[in-house]
Amino acid sequence: MSYIKFTKKGIYCIPGKFYLDPWFPVDYAIISHGHADHARWGMKRYLCVDDSKAILQHRIGADINIESIPYNHHIKINGVDVSFFPAGHVIGSAQIRLEYKGEVVVFTGDYKIQPDFITTPFESIKCHTFITESTFGLPIYNWKTEEQLQSDMQSWHETNKANNRTSVFIGYSLGKAQRIMSLLDGTDEMYVHNSIHRLNQAIQGSGIDLPKTQLLTNDFDKKALQNKIVIVPPALLGSRLLKRLPNPATAICSGWMQIRGNRRWQAVDAGFAVSDHADWDGLISAVKASEAEQVYVTHGSQATFSKYLNEIGIKADELITEYGNDAMATAEKELEKADTE
Repeated sequence: MSYIKFTKKGIYCIPGKFYLDPWFPVDYAIISHGHADHARWGMKRYLCVDDSKAILQHRIGADINIESIPYNHHIKINGVDVSFFPAGHVIGSAQIRLEYKGEVVVFTGDYKIQPDFITTPFESIKCHTFITESTFGLPIYNWKTEEQLQSDMQSWHETNKANNRTSVFIGYSLGKAQRIMSLLDGTDEMYVHNSIHRLNQAIQGSGIDLPKTQLLTNDFDKKALQNKIVIVPPALLGSRLLKRLPNPATAICSGWMQIRGNRRWQAVDAGFAVSDHADWDGLISAVKASEAEQVYVTHGSQATFSKYLNEIGIKADELITEYGNDAMATAEKELEKADTE
């Protein structure tokens, strides 16, 4: 991988003179998706896939210098062929494919193999070097199908409704919230917190259809919300707004729920293992499909996953990055919280 360099600012393409999801300000950043640990403020120029442009403008700033191209469209940057392919992680997520002098590098960003009802499905890309995340890179993680999740979550809501309770689903504003909306679409009226509502507006402004929702206002009518569905970001857990909802039953939607369950979150009633990342089998299938000669593993259980890949004959090394940084996740939660109270 002679033309890619791992630096303190991020993954750098030497001939292209650009970075992939850098964590410090640089002149030119190519961005895989809109989550805060991958798309940061301060870059002089941004490039992303079309479906992510409005999201980045919403989250980083409307006045950023940003360009976008469609999935599967190739452009040349200083002699490097650059293209985006669907990652299946969240709306607008992309794998970044680079080709220079016949050598292909793929940076996955965050991705999910399993299709859902709302995200452009993951596409496998053959390459020489594969840089993969491993957030859930342990054998204990194996996700249910989207249909199974849908049945579980809708059944939980129906039980709540029979008990005169309001179903409150908790998930991040970008990705998880829209996924929850798609899993519950058509079940009942859905109300979303303002941070989710504004992000939905940005997404819909790009021409992407979303399930119908209503804004959860601060002066909401308790009678109107009774027995309905409310979707809020994690920052609202334990907030005054949540306590004001009529007889709420709360559920965390996260891949961590597969092993931690609602015992990990004593303040909630249920947990659903809804993840926007690949599970163990998904990670393995993506690596094998790439047919890469060299794999770099980052973001999560990289030690375990890279060790396993080497054991099955795939050359893999750990790559330490700032993706998935807890401080960034906390900062995002605090921003959401400040927007509500």
